[in-house]
Amino acid sequence: MSATMSDWIPRHRITVDEYYRMFEVGILPPDARVELIEGEIIDMAPTGIDHGSIVLQLTHRLVRAAGDLTLVLPQSGVRLSDISEPQPDFTLLRPPAGTYRKRVPTAGDALLVIEVSDSNLRYDLKVKAPLYANHGIPEYWIIDVNDRQLRFFRTPKMGQYSEVASTALSGLHVPVALPGVQIDLTGLLDE
Repeated sequence: MSATMSDWIPRHRITVDEYYRMFEVGILPPDARVELIEGEIIDMAPTGIDHGSIVLQLTHRLVRAAGDLTLVLPQSGVRLSDISEPQPDFTLLRPPAGTYRKRVPTAGDALLVIEVSDSNLRYDLKVKAPLYANHGIPEYWIIDVNDRQLRFFRTPKMGQYSEVASTALSGLHVPVALPGVQIDLTGLLDE
């Protein structure tokens, strides 16, 4: 039986406040592509042209579909706890926008989190899904670019989603917490 390093070496986990302070004093550069997950600073995959194009198209579609029912937050932090602030590709938030003038959105504000996954599917499935479920994010979508699928994760219970499914990346999709919002993903990867 082998033990992994995390089983026997204590780690110093940093807080979100310490994380922000690292940016303020220049330890982390302002343009660093990192996120804080369970007290550890994680490097994020660089965004390539394909990823950027998909995010641009999806931003347009989400804003059109959402109207005034929700706020679309692209590629920004969502504070899940004192030691976790991931930066998903999209978070659909409870309005009004003024709520977020003086604070970062939290798990309780998030109605849907979306990741566009081209090179980081394993991370999005094995790290992000349980993290979001553990913090009560009601629904999580992964746009799986390589398999051209939409992966749904719904109904968080005890650190995991009890409803997990996937479908072809096309047609209208309605988030559970936003029954009036229809998001059209038809041709998303073709544009």
